[in-house]
Amino acid sequence: MLWIIRFSGFFSAAMMMIVLSPSLQPFPPAEAIRSNMDYYLRFPTSSNSVDKISFRKSPVFRNADECRSSTLGKSGVCDPSLVHVAITLDVEYLRGSIAAVYSILQHSKCPENVFFHFLVSENGLETLVGSTFPELKFKVYFFNPERVRSLISSSVRQALEQPLNYARNYLADLLEPCVKRVIYLDSDLVLVDDISKLWSTSLGKKTIGAPEYCHANFTKYFTEYFWSDRKFSGVFSGRDPCYFNTGVMVIDLRKWRRFGYTRSIERWMDIQKTSPSRIYELGSLPPFLLVFAGRVAPIKHRWNQHGLGGDNVRGSCRDLHRGPVSLLHWSGSGKPWLRLDSKQPCPLDSLWAPYDLYEQST
Repeated sequence: MLWIIRFSGFFSAAMMMIVLSPSLQPFPPAEAIRSNMDYYLRFPTSSNSVDKISFRKSPVFRNADECRSSTLGKSGVCDPSLVHVAITLDVEYLRGSIAAVYSILQHSKCPENVFFHFLVSENGLETLVGSTFPELKFKVYFFNPERVRSLISSSVRQALEQPLNYARNYLADLLEPCVKRVIYLDSDLVLVDDISKLWSTSLGKKTIGAPEYCHANFTKYFTEYFWSDRKFSGVFSGRDPCYFNTGVMVIDLRKWRRFGYTRSIERWMDIQKTSPSRIYELGSLPPFLLVFAGRVAPIKHRWNQHGLGGDNVRGSCRDLHRGPVSLLHWSGSGKPWLRLDSKQPCPLDSLWAPYDLYEQST
C-alpha cells in the first residue's frame, strides 16, 4: 500500500509541475563551444580528500543566436554581459553543487554568459569542476574559516555550524568590486528555468531579493529572551518582517558594500555569543533576518520551492507548493543524493536525479 501512496504522490506532483511550469519541459538544446577561460586559482590545487570522487563530463553548451556575446577574453569577470552566480563547494555537498551547475547550464538560453563564483575552504575541488565542465567560466575564492569561526554559535543541527555556511555574508568582500550583482544559490537545489529571468529581477531600492513567506511564524526564529528584551526585538520596529530562505538570493553588492551589511551581520553574531542567553537557535539564518527581514525585494515563490529535504523513513517527504516551479530546493536535513543511494528516496528526489553527474566508484 505504501508504494501506491508514494507513486501517487510523485505522479500528481510531476503532472502539476509539467502543467504549471513550461520550464520543466526540455529547453531547446544549446550547442557546444570551446572557451579559453582560466580558473584564476588563488592557492595550490592538490588535495587527497577528493581523489576518489569523480563525475561524468558534462555536455558543453553554447549561446542561442539572440544572446549578447560575452567578451570574457578582454574584460574577464568584469564583462557587463555576464550573469554572476555564487555557490559554495565542499566535499560533503559537492555532488549537489555539480548538479546545480549542470541544471543552470542546461536550462539557460545563454549559458556562455553565466559566470560562476565558487567559495571554498579546502583545496582540490576546482580541479573536479574543471574536468566536469571543461568550458565553464568560473573563478574560485578561498574563504578562510577562521574569519568567522569565533562568531559561530552552536545550532540545532551540526551541519549549520560549518563556517562555509557563512561565506555568503562575505560575498561583497570576496568578489571583485566590478561585480555589482550576484545570485547566491545553495548546493542542494536545481533550476528548471532560465536563470537570466531570476537575474533580471528588479530589486528597486532594496539590497537583496528573495521569495518571502509571510504566513510562517516569524517569532519562532528567535528565543523568548530575544522577544522579551526591547533592545533586541526593537530592531523590527517600523518593519513588517517575513521569513525568507537565504539559499536563493539576488544581491546588489554595491548597496551591500555601501551600507556595510557584513559588519551588521557580524555584530548580531557577536551579540549572540556574548549575551547571557541565546537570542536565536538556527545557524546562519537569524542574523540575516535581523538585518534584512522586512527590507527584502519580493521574488516570486516559483524561484524557491524549498523544504523538499524531508526524511521519508520518518514519513516527512514533502510535496510541492501550489503554482509554477522554476527552482527545486532540498533544504532541510534530507538530501536527494543520499536518499537515492540508500534506495529510500522521496518521490520528488527523482526530479533531482537527471542532473546528477556523479560516477559511482567500482
